[in-house]
Amino acid sequence: MSRIGKLPIELPQGITFNFNKSNRTVSVKGPKGELTQVIDSDFIIKQEDGHIILERPTEQKRHKAMHGLYRALIANMIEGVKNGYKKQLELVGVGFKASAQSNVLELSLGYSHSIFLAVPSELKVQAVQEKGSNPTIILEGIDKQLIGQVAAKIKSLRKVEPYKGKGIRFTGEQVRRKAGKAAAK
Repeated sequence: MSRIGKLPIELPQGITFNFNKSNRTVSVKGPKGELTQVIDSDFIIKQEDGHIILERPTEQKRHKAMHGLYRALIANMIEGVKNGYKKQLELVGVGFKASAQSNVLELSLGYSHSIFLAVPSELKVQAVQEKGSNPTIILEGIDKQLIGQVAAKIKSLRKVEPYKGKGIRFTGEQVRRKAGKAAAK
């Protein structure tokens, strides 16, 4: 049995969980907002005394693979509508800048042009530029999957290079640095 899938999900106070059997959608509503997710029709979802239990019908490889996935998705939805998610990205490089106006992110990343990135309306984006530190982009929202996807898109605009460490990285991320060429003797 899936180690993650068999764990019960605790349902905190103030969070409403609804499972619609006809169209197989799970909806979670909390103080931060509402999220929905479609679940495979084979899985059984039970709600018992403040916990949600996900059961799979058979030991097929497909059911085993999806058991932990659906449990994690539901747990992430509950955490998102309760507390929300936040990711911070750091721009490391001379002249790298970021600014945000109404969910449009403008990035200067050492190219000959500025890059404008439209962030989905479900997310809140901020660009912080403090003197003496690298510019920081802060993404906040309730959908963990969407925040991760947007953060990965921003990171892909300027990947961290291993020699000088320039590029976009998560705050606190360690980058393995390589030694350059040895000087000629």
